[in-house]
Amino acid sequence: MSAGAGSLTGVVSNKATTEPFAVRVALITTALLFLSLFLVLPLVAVFTEAFARGLDVYFAAITEPAAAHAIKLTLIAAAIAVPCNVIFGLAAAWAIAKFAFRGKQLLITLIDLPFAVSPVIAGLIYVLLFGARGWFGDWLFENDLRIVFAVPGIVLATMFVTFPFVARELIPLMQEQGTEHEEAALTLGANGWQTFFRVTLPSIKWGLLYGIILCNARAMGEFGAVSVVSGKIRGQTNTMPLHIEILYNEYQFAAAFAVASLLALLALVTLILKSALEWKAAREHELAVRAAYADNQESPP
Repeated sequence: MSAGAGSLTGVVSNKATTEPFAVRVALITTALLFLSLFLVLPLVAVFTEAFARGLDVYFAAITEPAAAHAIKLTLIAAAIAVPCNVIFGLAAAWAIAKFAFRGKQLLITLIDLPFAVSPVIAGLIYVLLFGARGWFGDWLFENDLRIVFAVPGIVLATMFVTFPFVARELIPLMQEQGTEHEEAALTLGANGWQTFFRVTLPSIKWGLLYGIILCNARAMGEFGAVSVVSGKIRGQTNTMPLHIEILYNEYQFAAAFAVASLLALLALVTLILKSALEWKAAREHELAVRAAYADNQESPP
């Protein structure tokens, strides 16, 4: 191709990928307007209402026994569900990305199931299985075990709606990396665990942390499935979202927004951590590319 043809191609490419100034302004304005209306304004409203009656009312609302128990139960459910989902996500992503086996596509479909199923339906499934009139209800009653309307049911429902997050972050990342590094480690004498901890895990650490953050945020904010299996027993099976609903229905708006501000704060922290991880991953990738380029420049022809 001649130099003139190359220049013409570059001009055409630039024109094809660069919008006029007016179009860019309109797109950016639209995006900022939507972000302001649906993200910034609701958050400002939540914090404004939470502190509208002063700090004494705010701290009284989040420290009273029912609220304190709801916060504690939310943290317990997340503390159990998130590590379980991390183990599942790592195992599923490892199997799908590194091995060929029959039923792989079915496993991927099942991982995506919570994205397609309503959380309320998920809660009803657990009631059908473990409720007083469920399939295992008589056996649970005879052995004095409670799952529905108790903490185990809340944990199960939370695990169901959150288990795709870690796996879905890791599967494409591990598929893109391939198996060359693991095969090289095995060839050099490393066993399976050594290969995982020294080769695979360092290469997926940012994707794993990103999945954990999203999974934790979803676990602490889950409403639908937990609402069905918990029974909404005040001071016993209420999580933070359920406690907010009860307070709002009782016209205790200051208390409702005070507890809601904690979830809103969690959302902000999640966004900050997400951005920090993305920046850190991009920075690490850039340094790796620069190091590889420097090595290529220094190596003899």
